[in-house]
Amino acid sequence: MANQLRHRHGDVQLRRLRVDAGTVIEAGDLVFLDSDDVKPASDFTWDTDLATTQAAFAASFLGVAHTPSASGETDDVSVDVGATAVYQFDVPSATYEVGDELGPDEASSALADQQLEAVGSAGLAIARAAEYRTSAATLLKVTFASAFHTGSANTNAVIG
Repeated sequence: MANQLRHRHGDVQLRRLRVDAGTVIEAGDLVFLDSDDVKPASDFTWDTDLATTQAAFAASFLGVAHTPSASGETDDVSVDVGATAVYQFDVPSATYEVGDELGPDEASSALADQQLEAVGSAGLAIARAAEYRTSAATLLKVTFASAFHTGSANTNAVIG
């Protein structure tokens, strides 16, 4: 189910961020910081292959959009950058263990705005599974790791 914010529980730490007039953001989108404004994952520049793109995205990953922005709008959007909120996100049908590392899934040589997939290393991850699923699941509870929150598990979330 796309274009839906599915916050399940936990503390939300919202930040108000700029958005360009030509950028469309839906509540629930994974967003990144592009210079001085926020954009959805699908607007992130593709680089070579999925793993290379996921690693670069993780370095600029902000969090989950809580407010939408239609084309032409320039009002700030609210983004959760916290590390303790639990969201439910779409994932490929598979089994998952608590702590599994997840990154944005691919959608035709672009990153998906609202779908995650298991990744092979922490450098590609922006989220971790917050529940185990022993039978194939397409929805998974996860926590996120913003590169802009020093309390997160994102390897890019350091100052200095």
